[in-house]
Amino acid sequence: MRTILHAVVAVPFVALLAASSAAQPAPPPDQPGRGAPPEAAAEQPLGLVLSTDEVAPGYVLYAPLLSTSTFLLDNAGEVVHEWPSAYGPGSEYLLDDGTLLRCARLVDPPRFHGGGIYGRIERLAPDGTVLWFYELANEQQVLHHDFEVLPNGNILAIVWEYVSPKDALAHGRDPRALGQDGLFADGLIEIRPTLPSGGEIVWEWHVWDHLVQDVSEHMPDYGQIAEHPGRFDVNGEHRDAPPPTADDLARAAELEEQMRALGYVGGSDDADAPKEDDPRKRPDFMHVNAVDYHADLDLILLSSPHLCEVWVIDHSTTTEQARGTSGGRRGHGGDILWRWGDPRRYGAGTDADQRFFYQHDPEWLDGSNAFAGPDPGAARVDDLRITVFNNGGQRPDGDWSSIDELVLPFDPVRGFVREPGKPFGPEQPVWTYSDKGTFLSPFISGAQRLPNGDTLVCEGISGRLFEVNRAGKVVWDYRNPVTGDVPAPKGTGGVPPLAVFRATRYGPEHPGIVALLGAK
Repeated sequence: MRTILHAVVAVPFVALLAASSAAQPAPPPDQPGRGAPPEAAAEQPLGLVLSTDEVAPGYVLYAPLLSTSTFLLDNAGEVVHEWPSAYGPGSEYLLDDGTLLRCARLVDPPRFHGGGIYGRIERLAPDGTVLWFYELANEQQVLHHDFEVLPNGNILAIVWEYVSPKDALAHGRDPRALGQDGLFADGLIEIRPTLPSGGEIVWEWHVWDHLVQDVSEHMPDYGQIAEHPGRFDVNGEHRDAPPPTADDLARAAELEEQMRALGYVGGSDDADAPKEDDPRKRPDFMHVNAVDYHADLDLILLSSPHLCEVWVIDHSTTTEQARGTSGGRRGHGGDILWRWGDPRRYGAGTDADQRFFYQHDPEWLDGSNAFAGPDPGAARVDDLRITVFNNGGQRPDGDWSSIDELVLPFDPVRGFVREPGKPFGPEQPVWTYSDKGTFLSPFISGAQRLPNGDTLVCEGISGRLFEVNRAGKVVWDYRNPVTGDVPAPKGTGGVPPLAVFRATRYGPEHPGIVALLGAK
């Protein structure tokens, strides 16, 4: 829950170490970590486009995908602090003492390749000095996309885990959807940091422990998909898809090239090496891209854009319980407790029931900033709610992005409730923001609900950061002008893009802001 991050996460980790509305010009290229704006965007306003008196107070933290620096902006669009690094970015979090915890993108980790790969987490002092780092990038596992800082100072990180073609086939994977790279299965590791570097893994959860397959009763995890909604169909991401057409293949190739051009695809796979033509054979079959933690309920929220689903699992288990289907506070071990977005993935719906389209950045709401529409008094503070950036590529009525707020079917005694044979609720989001004419980012991106009820949106591909109120009015608008200092990837014509993975607003009272800038 990013809106309350400072209240719970930073102190234990620290203990380890004893108003203008006019468009602003792009920073000059001789400033550290900045470059000239690309010619393609020269006619578009960059920097601050709009700032009204309705904007939430505070500062916005963000890192352009091709910059090794992370920036803190004020509401006038001015950079008030910069953390330099030796590595490209991913997710980043401001800690209570003004230090920065961030993903660090290694150049070529072995075996693994794809969007969101990074391999290293580092903690930076305000001047960029590395205070601590943890690396995991080998032929069996690699860190990717996101991490979450827990109340005890531990770090919950997403990993890819290699599954050989032989093992994938032995667990029921359709050979028509299996390439020479095998599969990259997702998992979570909880890291207890140790100084000056490294850490101890104190808890683990693995998708590969929670499969169901209906290929053969002689293989592990055999069962009917619809009878096991708490498990992952090993063929779930392609089961309902017809064989790809020439147009499908061309679209997949175009999307990958676009991601590579934005600096989002990395790893050991050379850009000029042959690729699997059939998207079904790409090894990253789930692509978990976000993790968020609910401290009061000890629940973990995850997002899989390839399955067009978000999931909730139980963190109160031991590692042994997390491998099975029993134990923990909710009694289901490491199985899925709730899932939403495309119920076909567990045999409980049709294509008409799909609601998410390559979504990113699900976030728990804490109740105080939730609402059931434009009326701020309509929400119940005891509802269990989330927001999601619904990227919206290939919707039935065209491509358009939205921010969706959901009320989850959660009972404090019974847990997540569902009518047998039916999709998990709710039927629809309780609130949505969209602008079909101008708002579209088919991948990356994120949204953060603010304490005043507004929502900070990162329209990732364009590098646009904006704040929208309950009624859908934009009250602050900023366009990233920083091209960065990482060389432009192949295929860009030498013109670096302006894309941003995610952004977070911190209030002026946040301890990290006070540590950096002083009390206001």
